[in-house]
Amino acid sequence: MEVKLADSHSDLYGIAVVLQQLRTQFPVAYIKTQITEQMKEGYKIAYIEEDNEIVCVAGFRFGQKLAWGKHIYVDDLITNEHTRSKSAGATIVKWLKAHAKANGCQQLHIDSGVQRYMAHKFYLREGFIIASHHFSMSPL
Repeated sequence: MEVKLADSHSDLYGIAVVLQQLRTQFPVAYIKTQITEQMKEGYKIAYIEEDNEIVCVAGFRFGQKLAWGKHIYVDDLITNEHTRSKSAGATIVKWLKAHAKANGCQQLHIDSGVQRYMAHKFYLREGFIIASHHFSMSPL
């Protein structure tokens, strides 16, 4: 499986269709527009495509924090529900780790909704730890 980085010529519609499986509250057109806007601010998309179908997507950004140093923060990570359990998720996480190291990052971070038990099991299996609780106020 080859991991690719999306650019303006990539299949952002196909990427958005898969991301909607994670962000079900948004229509595909909105997700595609939002991806384009976020890319202007450093958001990147890594994806795996097989047989002309997007099978896994990871949206991420580089950051710098006092607590974490230089890091990659994964905003979005989803494997297409039609192609799960075929190692695409593990492949993209392995790629993210290597990409982080190659770019001088010390850490890789992701938040996951408390209801996403299968995702948590996957993250723990891939070597992530539960390092903190994330608190939010929404809406303000």
